[in-house]
Amino acid sequence: MTRNIRNALMLGVAAIISSTMVLAQSAQPAAQTAVPTTTPAAVPADQQPTPEQLAKLFDVMRIRVQMQSVRQMLPAMISQQIKATISQTEAGLPTGTKLTPGQRAAMDKVMNKYVGKAMDLYPPDEMVADMTRLYQQHLTRDDVDAMIVFYNSTSGRHLLDAQPVITREYMPLVMGKVTERSQALTREMMKEMAEIVPTKQGAAQQGNTKPTTK
Repeated sequence: MTRNIRNALMLGVAAIISSTMVLAQSAQPAAQTAVPTTTPAAVPADQQPTPEQLAKLFDVMRIRVQMQSVRQMLPAMISQQIKATISQTEAGLPTGTKLTPGQRAAMDKVMNKYVGKAMDLYPPDEMVADMTRLYQQHLTRDDVDAMIVFYNSTSGRHLLDAQPVITREYMPLVMGKVTERSQALTREMMKEMAEIVPTKQGAAQQGNTKPTTK
């Protein structure tokens, strides 16, 4: 059960990180998000945007506001996923090994504590610093100026206004599908591993099988 809870928590942490990058990417104009056929060369140092330029861009993109929105949504979602994992695992356990109400309450308390800690594994300031470094490598000053103009336009503000609603609808969809499909994938993987390394019970049964004689 502990491994399943850990996996659910790790899934939540991954969602925190990936959702922030999705927000940053999805909030860009369509012309900026086309998938390149080749890896672009790093921008020369004399053409890289300054940290001040990027701070202005992230401000008009409302990056920190979007990060905060995601951070407010995810704890409840992660807790729900962990509770569902615990319930699913418990359903397959013998009666005597199931959690008592007191144990469940204590586990909920510990779970909430570590979900809170998970939210701080990658703080917003560090995310912004990493994004600044990467944007400097791949966007020019002219690119950033053009993006600032876009986000100050009516269309840009409309996109940013819609983004929180899109995120609220998108994140539960992502969490649900990833959880469901990862569980199925894990079952398939464990089945194949069991064929390579038989369980003790299976090995004992094989050992007790006597060879037939003619």
